Amino acid sequence: MGGVAHSRLSGPSAAWADLRARVRLQAAGLRAPAAAGSGLCEVCWAPVHPGYARCFDCDLHAESVPGGSADVVLPIAYSVKGSDLARDLWLYKSARAGAPAARAALRARLLVFLRDHGGCLRRQAAMPPVTHLCVVPSGRGRPGPHPLAALIAPYVGLPWAGLAARGNDHRWVRELDPDRFQAAQPLPGATVLLLDDTWASGGSVQSASAALRRAGASWVAAVVLGRHLTLPHPAGVPFRPDHCAVHGAGHALIRLDL
Repeated sequence: MGGVAHSRLSGPSAAWADLRARVRLQAAGLRAPAAAGSGLCEVCWAPVHPGYARCFDCDLHAESVPGGSADVVLPIAYSVKGSDLARDLWLYKSARAGAPAARAALRARLLVFLRDHGGCLRRQAAMPPVTHLCVVPSGRGRPGPHPLAALIAPYVGLPWAGLAARGNDHRWVRELDPDRFQAAQPLPGATVLLLDDTWASGGSVQSASAALRRAGASWVAAVVLGRHLTLPHPAGVPFRPDHCAVHGAGHALIRLDL
């Protein structure tokens, strides 16, 4: 990532300070989930009507695959249609002009979030240290590593748990299907950090979680770059790099090296 290699010359503290400064510059205009119990779905942080703990999709997922869903889901920010974040999430997988800048912005935000708030995620789910990382497979049949994994793989020393579509996947499929993916290897007792770029209905993330559970994973924690919303006005609160929706003290989730 541009600037990170140079920062290494001054040591890891300087590298992280540089990344945090970039994320602060990106924060203007971003919205993030507020604390639990503030009219948001307890799973995906979408706005819900008063008196409801979960949105329709998350309620359906819990009924359809008992015990197969992720233990905790934490979006970094809301991806509101037409926003800069929504544009970056659309651009970063492409070869279009602006894609390198989109990748750099998303990489910085994801690395800083995992380092500074991974412990919050772990505390929220009362989970042990992460043993494997995983990304939700793309539905576009793109060859090579997933673009999201490519963003952070150089900075993470943990093994990756591979998932592959079982022939039920399609680029427009969003519904939950516990047989949609197949793990590449057994994962007995694993604690998996599952990453995705965008959460719309949650069907892709929860289908991936079900596959990881079927392979033996005991814990699945999901982090998504953007929780997609189509609201005319952004929900949530102004994005703050030093806070997340479950912010609090906790042990580091994973080790990241710059």
